[in-house]
Amino acid sequence: MSINQASPLSWSDFLDQTIASFGCSTGTLHRLDPADGHLKLVAHRGIPEALMPVIQSIPVGKGIAGAAAQRKEPVELCNLQTDTSGVAKPGAKQTQVQGSLAVPVLDDGARLCGTLGIGKLTPYEFSAEEKNRLTDTARGIAARLLPAG
Repeated sequence: MSINQASPLSWSDFLDQTIASFGCSTGTLHRLDPADGHLKLVAHRGIPEALMPVIQSIPVGKGIAGAAAQRKEPVELCNLQTDTSGVAKPGAKQTQVQGSLAVPVLDDGARLCGTLGIGKLTPYEFSAEEKNRLTDTARGIAARLLPAG
């Protein structure tokens, strides 16, 4: 599944399909804003209203999405509810998500365009194949996610 320049699929529909294809319940898609270097929310599913102000604009390096953006590699938490690594922000537990995976959206030149994240409501360790598949899905939308101009 992919979305491209000519695709009529909205970001919300793309996120819904991605979440479903991984058997997940939640998801976020962020675009890197070159003006301030923050990740700006483009689409979301299953995120509590109370967290919306927090996830609208995420500094690179902060939280799961920010860590994936900074490292330019997948960031996974098998159980966000019990994680003590410090990667997840304290408010993230409000999502009730346990198994969580965020990947950077990188274009062909490995330039950061944003992040794509999915989550399950049960503890879960994503396989290497799943991480690669989500990374490939993210790469497939990079050109469309880039700001025009």
